[in-house]
Amino acid sequence: MQIRPFRPEDTEAVIALWQDAGLTRPWNDPHKDIARKLAVQPELFVVAVDEDERVIGSVMAGYDGHRGWMNYLAAADDARGLGVGRALVAHVEAALLALGCPKVNLQVRSTNSGVVDFYEHLGYRNDDTVSLGKRLIED
Repeated sequence: MQIRPFRPEDTEAVIALWQDAGLTRPWNDPHKDIARKLAVQPELFVVAVDEDERVIGSVMAGYDGHRGWMNYLAAADDARGLGVGRALVAHVEAALLALGCPKVNLQVRSTNSGVVDFYEHLGYRNDDTVSLGKRLIED
């Protein structure tokens, strides 16, 4: 497995990965999410590929000068349990730390206990906060 920056030719494979992992929602256009990420800190959007260059994982990260964020972490079904997700998290944590980022945040749907367990195993803890959001652009 190799972790490398996202390339435009990875788009359809990454979107399929997100769809298989249940990360997409009707109100978010993944093509627009990718375009937005490529406009801001594109170096923090990475994929994991196997020896055949098949995309087997992805993650987007960002740093606003106060906190880092991780989004769209996914591993292919046939790559789960092989350390792909763990490697992607470690990669973006190191990149964020190199930028001086003191803390990384992420959001997990409360019903997704398996993913919560995954992150807790990596040292993440519930911040006991309320996540609020407001859509500024309708997709």
